[in-house]
Amino acid sequence: MTSANFQDLLCTYLRQCRERGDRFVYVPFNTEMSVGTIDDSGNLAIDDFEQTESLDEMNQLICDCQKCDLGRTRTNFVFGVGNPDADIMFVGEAPGADEDRLGEPFVGRAGQLLNKILAAMKLQREDVYIANILKCRPPNNRDPQPSEAETCEPYLHHQIKLIRPKIICCLGRIAAQRLLQTNMSLGQMRDRWFDYQGTTLMVTYHPAALLRNSQYKRPLWDDMQKLLKKLENGG
Repeated sequence: MTSANFQDLLCTYLRQCRERGDRFVYVPFNTEMSVGTIDDSGNLAIDDFEQTESLDEMNQLICDCQKCDLGRTRTNFVFGVGNPDADIMFVGEAPGADEDRLGEPFVGRAGQLLNKILAAMKLQREDVYIANILKCRPPNNRDPQPSEAETCEPYLHHQIKLIRPKIICCLGRIAAQRLLQTNMSLGQMRDRWFDYQGTTLMVTYHPAALLRNSQYKRPLWDDMQKLLKKLENGG
């Protein structure tokens, strides 16, 4: 395909996105562009953070984000933590009170349980990468609003691009529904492998669910065993 033909196809695609009311455009990770916004003229605009080549550089660029109202109510921006070259990336829905206070994901009771789960897998937090759909805590720990998730997800998308994990593990229904753009229940998503922008994705219970109901401990552990097996086989 010639460059001119590609440009024509891209322009047609952008016009279609504009007509549907889409605000974000995703392109596979193996291309030079991965995410952008569509301006009022229907043109693709690449955000500055998309040009960053490291997580630290990206964090420094976006840590003062005020793209949605959560930027005005947060205590700390919760970027993510862990190995920038991790094979496994865990994704939750949003920071809670402890995470907002300390600026690090999964540090409360659910995070302590996640640490124990990792230890049982013979892993530490430093071996994986942990992030959320949202980088700021929603007031009173309410569910993320669709507009908030839509605004914040490009950050997560670029994190995934930089880390290039072999497997993404969504912790809980909300994170999974957002990344997979589905209304399926958690039960429908478990025990299946999905693709997220070219990366293998699995869905399991959020550690907080185990704190409320111990019957989920065994199914979650079964999921982690499947994850490790998948990783052994190349992801």
